[in-house]
Amino acid sequence: MIIGHVFERFVEESPVSVMVRGLLETILCPQKLDELFEKNAKTQYTKELLFSTVVEMMNTVTCGIRPSIHAAYQAKTSQMNVSVTSVYNKLNAMETDVSAELVRETGTSMEAIIRHLNGSLLDWLPGYRLKILDGNAIGASEHRLKPLRDCNSAPLPGQSLVVLDPSLMLAIDVFLCVDAHAQERSLLHKVLTTIEEDDVWIADRNFCTLNFLSGIVARKGYFIIREHQCFPWYDASEFRHIGSVEGGTVFEQTVKVSDDEGYLSSLISVPRFIID
Repeated sequence: MIIGHVFERFVEESPVSVMVRGLLETILCPQKLDELFEKNAKTQYTKELLFSTVVEMMNTVTCGIRPSIHAAYQAKTSQMNVSVTSVYNKLNAMETDVSAELVRETGTSMEAIIRHLNGSLLDWLPGYRLKILDGNAIGASEHRLKPLRDCNSAPLPGQSLVVLDPSLMLAIDVFLCVDAHAQERSLLHKVLTTIEEDDVWIADRNFCTLNFLSGIVARKGYFIIREHQCFPWYDASEFRHIGSVEGGTVFEQTVKVSDDEGYLSSLISVPRFIID
């Protein structure tokens, strides 16, 4: 029972690493990953290279164990029945829906574990679910083709909107676009389909658009979003004093906003700070 003795030593000396390893093997179970791929892929198909194998290699790169996919492939050469070109072809053609669903399903599984272990943080707003939305344009990599490395206008890897649950400190959703030069706002129609009642969305002013805010209200959600200078509104009341914070006094004001569907007919604007 050599394996048993080795395992016991790890349990005694580094129990957290053993638990994390077991957790990742459960969440990223090859069978589950391959089923996810078959369920969500529309144009790709499985021939010899499994989706779970690609995820495993990507994990070693993401975690810094291997410097590149090529290095990850070389470390598994004896177990691979396809060429490294096939691996890159699989990655290059990976559909965004598959990648997004991978985040959602693993996020759902991780959430269940965190809540079962009472590991969530205190709710910022009890009775509501906060979701922080932010964009991420994936930066140019030194692994790009050499002639393009110094070209600012060269194609970038992609654009994404990521949803973070601050009580779980977990990314629970992602919306992807293969065009990194696309506006973040071009993905907001996808975000709207996921909004649930009593959600509270937190985002910066780039997401302060009439359609997005009205869509949140129409779905009985709420938002805390910084006002964009081009957002259309007009006064509906005078400023009201509501309290003080470190460095200033806080006032708030009711403003009127409406869209073609009549949503957002009345709302409270972002509190304004007047420094003493």
